Amino acid sequence: MVFGSGVPTVGVDELKEGDFLLDVRENDEWHAGHAADALHIPMSEFVARFGEFTEAAPQDGRVNVLCRVGGRSAQVTAYLVQQGIDAVNVAGGMQAWEAAGRPVVDDKGQPGAVV
Repeated sequence: MVFGSGVPTVGVDELKEGDFLLDVRENDEWHAGHAADALHIPMSEFVARFGEFTEAAPQDGRVNVLCRVGGRSAQVTAYLVQQGIDAVNVAGGMQAWEAAGRPVVDDKGQPGAVV
């Protein structure tokens, strides 16, 4: 699905276990609660840490980009698509993830919350 912004978008309900997740929220948001297996690179550091992303990202799979509600992740998704990477913005971000009952953990692996 593509919304008016032209950024490819996917709903939380379309994500399967094992899908690659990239969380671009800031550190305080990440520490409070995130998807357990997500890669965390804040949007503010993303270009500088792009090499770290390319080492971790699947070479032949889709990158699902998350933030709190979808704005920052849409910007990172657009950047990744420009780089030729198969990336989609997760509609509603971590708020939608949590609302769908998906697990959220803090930086110690305990139950977390989306802030």
